[in-house]
Amino acid sequence: MAGSDTPLLTCAQVSRHFGSLAAVDGVSLQVMPGEVLGIGGPNGAGKTTFFDVVTGITAPSGGRIRFDGHDITTWGADRICHAGVARTFQLNAAFDHLTVQENVQVAAQFGRTARRFPGLWLSDTTKTAVQEALEFVGLGAKRQMIARDLPVLDRKLLMIAGAMATNPRMIFLDEPVGGLNTDEIDHIQALVRKMQARGITIVLIEHVMRFLLSLSSRVIIMHHGQVIFEGRPDQVAEDQTVVETYLGKGAAGRLKSHFSEADHV
Repeated sequence: MAGSDTPLLTCAQVSRHFGSLAAVDGVSLQVMPGEVLGIGGPNGAGKTTFFDVVTGITAPSGGRIRFDGHDITTWGADRICHAGVARTFQLNAAFDHLTVQENVQVAAQFGRTARRFPGLWLSDTTKTAVQEALEFVGLGAKRQMIARDLPVLDRKLLMIAGAMATNPRMIFLDEPVGGLNTDEIDHIQALVRKMQARGITIVLIEHVMRFLLSLSSRVIIMHHGQVIFEGRPDQVAEDQTVVETYLGKGAAGRLKSHFSEADHV
């Protein structure tokens, strides 16, 4: 077990090549237990591919990955999930023909432990996990709705409920507020804080900088598969490379004003 002063996740020179394209190019980072690490960067920077590699969806081309003291570099997505790593996706991933409850049942049944004979019987532990996950994200009253009929916010909440039902120690959130309005973004922000309060370590990708910087204790910016910045949220807009390759002067100025106002509150 990783202690509070030991990284829960360590990535050392992780890369993923697609032919001659280095989608992830020698990324090294550590994530401490209970931390919220934010990852930003332009489209095509390699952020989602990095998530895919760490969570076992795509095999790395090089480097090593350790989670909770175990080398998980060659593990598949199912084994990594059973070890305590869950994730959500940019697109609304769900079984559209199933109900909200049934979707979370699938996650709880197969995401918590390996099952040699899966069967159709749900244990009391699984049923409790499903109920708690639905109530946690606020979908308890919509448990019998068909997933395809849910609005965008609820579909994002459904993915988070599925992740929570696997009893994770770490969750990777890929653009959790993409396509949402301001009130909906605030709703997801409050939910992420609740997840952190439960001791869950969070790594998130997001283009909405207000959301990313307000939640993260540390921020990484990627470009062309590499980390071009790592530091505190209030340092992002001060980095000239980040301004030139990602933010632009206008956005950087607004972020500086935001942190300046926050310092005087």
